Order: sequence, then structure tokens, then C-alpha cells
Amino acid sequence: MSEGLGVAVRFALYVDLALLGGVPLFILHSFRREWEDGEKSLRFGALLVTAAAIGIPLAGLGLALLAQSMSGAEHLMDLRPSILAMVVGGTDAGLAAAIRIVALMLALACAVSMKYRCVSGLWAVAGSALVALASLAWGGHGAMDDGARGYLHLAADIVHLIAAAGWVGALTVFAAMLWLRPDGAPDRQVRLLSRGLTGFAGLGTVTVAALAFTGAANYWFIVGPTVQGLLSGLYGWLLVGKLGLFVLMLGLAAANRFRLGPMLEASIAGGRPEAALVLLRKSLALEAGAATAILLLVAWLGTLGPPA
Repeated sequence: MSEGLGVAVRFALYVDLALLGGVPLFILHSFRREWEDGEKSLRFGALLVTAAAIGIPLAGLGLALLAQSMSGAEHLMDLRPSILAMVVGGTDAGLAAAIRIVALMLALACAVSMKYRCVSGLWAVAGSALVALASLAWGGHGAMDDGARGYLHLAADIVHLIAAAGWVGALTVFAAMLWLRPDGAPDRQVRLLSRGLTGFAGLGTVTVAALAFTGAANYWFIVGPTVQGLLSGLYGWLLVGKLGLFVLMLGLAAANRFRLGPMLEASIAGGRPEAALVLLRKSLALEAGAATAILLLVAWLGTLGPPA
């Protein structure tokens, strides 16, 4: 029961922090001026407040589960403040969990107090969220090594998490533009979507490269330069599933970039973008589903030991 709850909490935190950090990052990169101008399809203030508010109890539950695991307590209700203090003060994972809670509180305060369409406030939310996201590295395999190797492993994990959040943030913003008014988006919104898809090419390439490089580095740190015995256990099969979903996302992203994006641009010029929008909705729905499944697998993998 506690193991399943632990995976569920990790998954919920991954999704929550990817949204809280990724959405403002992508807006700041691609639609900063539109955010300041009050573009209707970029109304993410309520989402940021909600994500930060949900993240705080999730992070608190994660800390409690960590303390339960380390103390051997049978039930969460058996935990005492002294046990939580010992875990926070005596372990890197406990300290990281406490930092996560504080960072989420700061993100919530920034999101709530942010003046309408304030860019500096958006930077503050993104920064706080990315600190909370980075702290997850100390709760997985990134903390298994010591010395210089340990620092490199943690750095690879953190870059991997931030790159994934950027991709999730882009998907979320594009989905809002596509589904905000599914019966026919205003011309400005469709043109903005088309520009965003085209402009995402450079950032998307960097994101994919970062994910591929850090993913390979993490595999080397955890398993080593071998595939022997990889498929002999659950860890290996989940990892293969994650890689398959990543390849699917790459294919969908490539289709969006080289086929559906230009199709949308051409259909806008012809005054009939509806067919291209339908195809884009289907593609992004599949891509979002694959991203969600990957986050679930990552949460599960973090609780398993690698193959011997």
C-alpha cells in the first residue's frame, strides 16, 4: 500500500512541478509580449496558483512517506515531529524535501501576489518551481553516488527534469491555444499558435538534445556501459517502455514541426485552418498522453533498484 502510494505521490509531484515550472518558462521564452498584452489564450495565472497550492501538501506527504520508510513506522500517524526533524536534519533526501516545501510556498506567494501579467512575477514563480523540481533529484537514483561522480549524476538528473518540464510546459500552452475555443479559434489566436509552433523548433531541438544526453548519462551512472541483464527484471522493461514513449514523442514533435505546422501556416493563408487544427489537436493529445505515461514510469523507476 505504502509503495503504491509513494509512486502515486512521486508521479503527482512530477506532473505538478513540470506544469508549475514549465508553463511560465515557455511563456517567457515564446510569448512574453503576448503575456504582457493580456492574450486570452495565455490565462495561466489560476493554473499556477492551483499547481503551487496542490504541490505543498503533496510535498509534505512525500516527506512523511520518506520519514516512514526511514524510521520503520507502521503508519503515517505514528510519525512524531522528532522523527521528521531527524530525517530533515540528518539526510540529504529529507533536506531536499523540506527545501521543496519551502520553494512551493514561495511559488504560491509569488503566484498569488503577482500583478496582472507581470513578467518579473512569472520569473519568480518559474524560479521557485524549478528549485522545487530540482530537489526531486535527491529522491531518486541521482543521490546514489558520492564525490565528483555523485555531483555529475545529480546535475544530469536536474537538467533532465528541467528539460522535461520545458517540453511539458510547451505542450500545455499549445493545448490551451487549441482547445480554448474548439469550435473556431479567433484568427489572432490561430496565428499565434502557428508562430509558436514554428518558433519552438530551436528550443525543441535543445530540449531533445538535453533529454537524450542526460538520459544516456543517467543510464551509464545507474546501470553502466552495458545492456546485459537489462530485460531480466521490471526495471529494464519499464526503462524500455519509457524509451519507446520518448521515441513516439519525438516522432509526433517532428510531425508537428515539419508537416502539421507548415500545413497550419498554409491553411491560415487560405483562410481555412479548421482541418489543420483538428490534426494538431490529435497529435498534441497523443504527445501529451505519452508525456504523462513517461512521468508515471519515471516515478515508478525511481522506487526500483537497477539490474545487477
